[in-house]
Amino acid sequence: MSMTDPVGDLLTRIRNGQRANKSSITAPASKLRESLLSVLEREGYIRGFARQNVREGIDELKIELKYNEGEPVINKIERVSKPGRRVYAKIKDLQKVYNGLGISILSTPRGVMSDSEARQANVGGEVLCQVF
Repeated sequence: MSMTDPVGDLLTRIRNGQRANKSSITAPASKLRESLLSVLEREGYIRGFARQNVREGIDELKIELKYNEGEPVINKIERVSKPGRRVYAKIKDLQKVYNGLGISILSTPRGVMSDSEARQANVGGEVLCQVF
């Protein structure tokens, strides 16, 4: 079965895993998902992730979720740019998430990065999601 929105699927798996107080979750592996997870790890929203080989040609990502005093670190994670409606932003037009407390994750020509990294590189792109 083909998947229409792999990023939306990953975000939903993270959201559902935290609601169920899971320590780790799994998701199918792809380069886009790995780069999105590396941004979440750099910004401190997840503990880490690892790529595991399930069988020949099939890989999976094991994602370790992060909690602070029993509460999930991620309060809100939502998809901005969807397959039916892509959202692009120039770096000067990019709004701050919750007055700078959250982040936007962008897919830029220089790779997937957070909004602060994109501001430093002075590059815009597709706004994948917002995390708070």
